[in-house]
Amino acid sequence: MLTMLKRTWVPLVVIVVVAIGGIAVNRLRGVFGSDEIFTSTGTAERIVNFNPKRVTYEVFGPADTAGSVSYLNKLAEPEQATFTSLPWTYTLTTTIPTVVADVVAQGNSDSIGCRITVNGEVKDEHVIREHHAQAFCLVKAA
Repeated sequence: MLTMLKRTWVPLVVIVVVAIGGIAVNRLRGVFGSDEIFTSTGTAERIVNFNPKRVTYEVFGPADTAGSVSYLNKLAEPEQATFTSLPWTYTLTTTIPTVVADVVAQGNSDSIGCRITVNGEVKDEHVIREHHAQAFCLVKAA
């Protein structure tokens, strides 16, 4: 019996230590994890959009002007469109912290202008008067 005790005393001690540790963790979890904040109700609150930005690109000039416009969308990816008459507008709404707004327009008239407004406030505006005019507006952080 003494030889059997010599062989099994280490596993017996490990089992006893693991059992005592499990009981201690279970009791501490009951004390520290019993607050309402740690319980799940199964429903999540809906995240409400805050501080939305409404960015509007405008291209203006003589009504019969045709041309093209390049602009950045809300992910700062370039897009291009053509127009056969003015004014041309594009509006995007987002809740991301900052938007880079950029618009370039060129038409077949001698006058063209661009404007970028953020939440109704004009942030950049240019009017160009020359042959096949090209206008450029940029807002680095809207």
